[in-house]
Amino acid sequence: MTLWDIPLYALEAFLVFVVSTLLFDTLHYVLHRWEGSRFKLLRTLSSWHWVHHKFLGLDMQINPAYARQNIWFHIVPEFLTSMAGTLVFLFIFPWPPVALVVAIRIFMLVGTLREEGLDFNHMSMDRVGGQQGLLWVNQHYHAMHHVYPHNFYSSFVNMFDLIFGTTCQIEGRKFVVTGANGAFGSAMVKKLTRLGGIVETAKSGVDFKPGDYTAMAEKLARADVLVLAHGARFEDTWNANYVTFTELIELFTDLGKTRLAPPEVWAVGSEVEFHGDMGMDELKDYSTSKRAFAARARDYYLSPALLYRHIVPSSFTSAMGKGAMSAGTAVNIALFFIRRGFTYVPVTFTGLALLNFFRFRFKKPEPPALKPAE
Repeated sequence: MTLWDIPLYALEAFLVFVVSTLLFDTLHYVLHRWEGSRFKLLRTLSSWHWVHHKFLGLDMQINPAYARQNIWFHIVPEFLTSMAGTLVFLFIFPWPPVALVVAIRIFMLVGTLREEGLDFNHMSMDRVGGQQGLLWVNQHYHAMHHVYPHNFYSSFVNMFDLIFGTTCQIEGRKFVVTGANGAFGSAMVKKLTRLGGIVETAKSGVDFKPGDYTAMAEKLARADVLVLAHGARFEDTWNANYVTFTELIELFTDLGKTRLAPPEVWAVGSEVEFHGDMGMDELKDYSTSKRAFAARARDYYLSPALLYRHIVPSSFTSAMGKGAMSAGTAVNIALFFIRRGFTYVPVTFTGLALLNFFRFRFKKPEPPALKPAE
């Protein structure tokens, strides 16, 4: 072995771990699909896996009565499947990187058996945090699989869910969508309903207004996801794009602080966050309000108290004029990313929303903005 072999072996070991994990996650998905199979054998194999979900239930509490069954019906098959997926790489790579992954998997198995099935991703939890990662599976991400067993299949490396779009539960969840009379909001309502979501709408000036959310409290109390798609470009932009957005998010987060799964918010921003008003007087107030909200949204984005998704679209066709895409296309692109776990959601043909990520995520937040002078 030469010095140059070490980084090469490390890369090969990484690939072996990722691909062998993907193979197990695929089997994991198949076992769930077999639950409704017409073949008894496949239903039986699926039922063995569901022992794991009895061990760590929908309430995210460990049931010790299923500890031994969980070991035999989940942990051991998981280990054997992952090992088979690892050892096959002996036909492709030299033995050292494969041996390293084998050693890691054996070490993980021994630790899990020693704790009778408990590990970092499998322990009782009173509340699932909003920071769930994208590429790597942390305990809050995997907890969502036990809360919503037909999504969030990835176990260690989030490849399966990224590829197949199984990182967001829509069917059966309750959504409140603001701005449903607008192009984006109405398209979102139609798409969520088509995917099995239970959708309520809320109208600015009717269900809520700045400082008054009495009529919204009941809707938010029964909602799992709040989609903020209202706003204004020319009139009362500060209240429409900043005040109501932040106050609705704060209220929804407070109402959801005792829930097992974190309250989830999808908020529609704009590429104006990146390019500003470009010296155009008619965009000044709109730009100020949107940039102020984006600065505040960064705190939500990083908060464990909620799962926050920031949607940044290019212009789309609406009552305000012709855009680069239809509202339906914008919603489809947004949901493509959301269903793959993205919390910053670029919906763009121009690429500005991609560049805006660095401003949104890494620019030092400014002091809270004040309402522009009339």
